[in-house]
Amino acid sequence: MKYLVDTHVLIWAVLDSERLSEKARHLLLDTTAEHYFSPVSVWEIAIKRAKNPDLLPFSADTARDLFLAAGFAELEIAATACAAVETLPPIHADPFDRLLVAQAKTAGMTLLTHDHLLAPYGDFILKV
Repeated sequence: MKYLVDTHVLIWAVLDSERLSEKARHLLLDTTAEHYFSPVSVWEIAIKRAKNPDLLPFSADTARDLFLAAGFAELEIAATACAAVETLPPIHADPFDRLLVAQAKTAGMTLLTHDHLLAPYGDFILKV
């Protein structure tokens, strides 16, 4: 199984936060699965930290390093994923989430997220 991990789940995972559900922990510790992060998550952290530096405990540069050190592989953003955003139904307006959904869909991956608003996009979305 290949999982693309949503930004907040990534952050909670590298911080070993209590907010990370047992279901998410179990899936992230599964050594038979492949776990990926998107540059979209690093971009999201960069934008949110630029607006409010106290919002997140680490910078975008540090985030990428932490994700890699935790064993997540980086999934590059393909033009096909960017184009697929156009065909997504207007369920969720957040551009970061929409690109993550499109990336997971076009790459044949499951998106691990805590955001219940993403579930209507399809069975490739797994709320954890």
